[in-house]
Amino acid sequence: MFSPYNILAGFIFGTIGWGSWRYGRSLERWKPVAIGLALMIYPYFIFNSWLLWGIGVGLLVLLWFQHDV
Repeated sequence: MFSPYNILAGFIFGTIGWGSWRYGRSLERWKPVAIGLALMIYPYFIFNSWLLWGIGVGLLVLLWFQHDV
């Protein structure tokens, strides 16, 4: 449950999620806020390392390609 890879993933994705959440709140955009919250919260509920990293990378790709035109 507490493997080094899970702790590392939680730290990395939580930190990026916190930055996304702050960025979204400062610009009053809901997409970065929602993705940031998801990045900060989901590592607490996923214990499989592959799934943890896969969801995290998927959310980061979603964060990268989201923008309001």
